[in-house]
Amino acid sequence: MGFLPISKQDMEEQGIEQLDFVYVIGDAYVDHPSFGHAIISRVLEAHGYRVGIISQPDWKNDDSIAVLGRPRLAFLVSGGNMDSMVNHYFVSGKHRPTDAYTPGGEPYKRPDHATVVYGNLIRRTYKDVPVIIGGIEASLRRLAHYDYWSDSFRRSVLLDSQADLISYGMGEKSIVEIADALNSGIAVKDITFIPGTVYRTKDISGIYDALTLPSYEEMKGACEKYAESFRIQYCNTDPFTGKTLIEPYPNGVFVVQNPPQQPLATQEMDAVYELPYMRTYHPSYEEAGGVPAISEIKFSLVSNRGCFGGCNFCALTFHQGRTVQVRSHESIIGEAQQMIRDRDFKGYIHDVGGPTANFRKPSCQKQMTKGVCKDRHCLFPKPCPNLEVDHSDYLELLRSLRALPGVKKVFIRSGIRFDYLMADPDDTFFRELVEHHVSGQLKVAPEHISDQVLKYLGKPEKEVYEKFVKKYEKLNENLGKKQFLVPYLMSSHPGSTLKEAIELAEYLRDLGYMPEQVQDFYPTPSTVSTVMYYTGIDPRDGKKVYVCRNPHEKAMQRALIQYRNPNNYELVREALIKGKREDLIGFDKKCLIRPRKTGSRNHTEPAGGRKYQDVGKGKKGAEITRRNRKKTIRNVHKKKK
Repeated sequence: MGFLPISKQDMEEQGIEQLDFVYVIGDAYVDHPSFGHAIISRVLEAHGYRVGIISQPDWKNDDSIAVLGRPRLAFLVSGGNMDSMVNHYFVSGKHRPTDAYTPGGEPYKRPDHATVVYGNLIRRTYKDVPVIIGGIEASLRRLAHYDYWSDSFRRSVLLDSQADLISYGMGEKSIVEIADALNSGIAVKDITFIPGTVYRTKDISGIYDALTLPSYEEMKGACEKYAESFRIQYCNTDPFTGKTLIEPYPNGVFVVQNPPQQPLATQEMDAVYELPYMRTYHPSYEEAGGVPAISEIKFSLVSNRGCFGGCNFCALTFHQGRTVQVRSHESIIGEAQQMIRDRDFKGYIHDVGGPTANFRKPSCQKQMTKGVCKDRHCLFPKPCPNLEVDHSDYLELLRSLRALPGVKKVFIRSGIRFDYLMADPDDTFFRELVEHHVSGQLKVAPEHISDQVLKYLGKPEKEVYEKFVKKYEKLNENLGKKQFLVPYLMSSHPGSTLKEAIELAEYLRDLGYMPEQVQDFYPTPSTVSTVMYYTGIDPRDGKKVYVCRNPHEKAMQRALIQYRNPNNYELVREALIKGKREDLIGFDKKCLIRPRKTGSRNHTEPAGGRKYQDVGKGKKGAEITRRNRKKTIRNVHKKKK
């Protein structure tokens, strides 16, 4: 078993005259189960279909799409493991300098809106070959959506790409059903019956028990119509209760979304991850230095998918769903043993998890027969009374992995839901997490500390995080460890005004911590938060919400979180004055910054004379910080002389 063909020469060597499917992808070809194209290709191969890969074709050259010839059944298209626009741009709109999913990390190897561009590229050359699009980009843009980068309301990607079908979600089941239907001779226009797919039609007379969404034209003209549509979509993401959705377009065209596919059973998950992957990038990339993205996932283990956490800024509900699906211990341990035999393995398993590491079962048994609740979340605003909190299975898995010969350490780097952890009356997992699975820093995501903002984020109240911090510190103290917490914080999320941003800065002041990194809210397709950003409406209840869209105010909110950074002085000062909090400009220990000195430039030192504290950088990092600070002060004195 080797890599799938990427050239005519490969096809000849493998005795393939014509491929069943040609898969066009925006990423480099990496045959590893952390890459969607690898899973879909290997699943099709396991069902007897021959698949070839065209990776990152030159979209300006029509011939680039013909290198493997005409496929017998269809072209498959994926923009990559990330939405191509997120892959390309920072939230500021600046282009990212590197691309971890491209050989050598080289940028600009895929187009903006890659799925649309690739679809049209195929159509120019093969007008009558079915085109099936999938992956995260197509999945989250399957119906009309707001596009942050063009600041516009866009049609379904199905229409813009000229594709015939979308396979949305994780896609293993739907792609096999599509392949079998095409192979049996069913015309692609008649494949309207497969769960987890989206198709276009002009005749909806045969569709029963469906919900009709506001039309594209209505939503484009009225934000509240889009908020209404999104709420209906959000309430129909569950395979047990989801209805068929119909979205009308001009000229009598309808985009129809079938209900989601059923979640994978454990045996099905095991089968997917035990397919004969090569587990690395294609050897043709060696000269370029390989594919950077492999470094983080090569020695990591996927144990679950799906998430019932329900964060409003996360698109997982629309892609993987809220029902947690898991692999068996035997499957994961088998993969670990295979990993250990790799010559590059140094004894460290980098991660054992998924979207949320400590979810190893559905939130309640009802989900497996009746689906998730439409009108409430499992953890927000408080844990549901029916929530079954149990870390015993995950704990047993981690213990088994730690005991494997050749394994020195098993880390957990996926997100940990600290509110789920705190809801567990048994501290055994928490203690062993601290004792065995933290690499000096545990990254958690409170996102904010204002309960007003947390409500819009879909995150637990500040009090829950504070209790978690105290417990974490106590466990470290009892175990004789010095391990830090690194909180992920988000600025400018809908609902956050300067008042809440200042509140967060005061919290960090009292904590004595300045984050090295801050994530400005990034409106990506198909999230509750993005709908809030675009419409100014919370789609959950239809109420108005404050949205920070002004770039300068966004810069102020971000600067407040890093108020100790001398470069942020003017922004912080302006924010405090604008927020009527001049009381925080002064020499008292409660002040954030000092006032300007007459006849000098900005006073760059934070109020109270405190030194910068960069948690987790160690002695060397702290010394560099102190030297830089002294250098800044010396430069100020020189200019004064």
